[in-house]
Amino acid sequence: MTRVDRRRIHGVAVALRDALVYPLTSDARLLGAGVVTIGTYVLLVLSTYPQFTRQFLERDLTDVTYGVSVLTREVYLTSGWLGLSLVVLYALLTGVAVTNAAALLRRRRRSGATGVAGILPGVLAAGCASCGAGVLGALGFVGAMAALPYDGTLLRVGGIVLLVGFLTRSGDPRTCSVGAIERTEPDGSAT
Repeated sequence: MTRVDRRRIHGVAVALRDALVYPLTSDARLLGAGVVTIGTYVLLVLSTYPQFTRQFLERDLTDVTYGVSVLTREVYLTSGWLGLSLVVLYALLTGVAVTNAAALLRRRRRSGATGVAGILPGVLAAGCASCGAGVLGALGFVGAMAALPYDGTLLRVGGIVLLVGFLTRSGDPRTCSVGAIERTEPDGSAT
């Protein structure tokens, strides 16, 4: 591994660390990330068995805690510790990504920039992929869920990779990331 490669890897690791630490920099950010994380976890768990979720919610809306606990157990029994860990990790990363995306959006509005193309991947990764295989079941594609290898684990891993990619690319939303990760020229020299 060359020195430039080590610098690039270090720069990516620092950007990811800065993005993950950002919600911890204020109580409001931490609260926002926590609310999004819990909401995402509840959504993920409830979407694993949409028919059961619909039945108990139609009976009594206060049964949400019961449903989340029962379905958390079912996720564990179906996918094991790996599947449950991926759901928890996905929810945590979604909370961080939404918090960072909100900060990036506020910053862009203040600077007068009209494009939100840099924020869109994080919002899409956090929003669309968060339901994972549960959306397929809710839409009636139970056969497609059965065809997914490893009970949708690869879909969850794909969502986590998207979230980590967004967080690595965005870094700390309070700082300008242009030039933060060292670029190399075709001849191998660093710029």
